[in-house]
Amino acid sequence: MPHNFDAAVQTGVLAHMNGDHSDDNLLIVRAFADSSAVGATMTDFDGAGGTWTAADAAGSTSDVRVAWPNGPISERREVRREIVALYDEACARLGVEPRPHE
Repeated sequence: MPHNFDAAVQTGVLAHMNGDHSDDNLLIVRAFADSSAVGATMTDFDGAGGTWTAADAAGSTSDVRVAWPNGPISERREVRREIVALYDEACARLGVEPRPHE
C-alpha cells in the first residue's frame, strides 16, 4: 500500500504545482498519457505516484496516473525530487529544453 501524505503536505504541493507550475503539469500529461491535452491540473499524489486531470480541446477530462520514476517514496522532500524527475523526463520525451532547477 502506498504512503499517504498528510493534508498539509497535499495542500502545499498541489497549490504550488497548480499555481506556479501549470505548464509543467501539461508537459507531464502530454509526455506520459495524452499528447493532445490542452490543460492539466495535479489533483492528488501518494507514495506511488501523482494524479493529474487532463483536459482535451473538446472540454472532456480524464484522470492520468503517473508512477514516480525512482520508485515509491514516503518523505515530503522526495515529492519535489520525483516531480522534477517527471518534468525532466517529460521534456526529454517531448523534445523540450528543460529550465534549470533551483
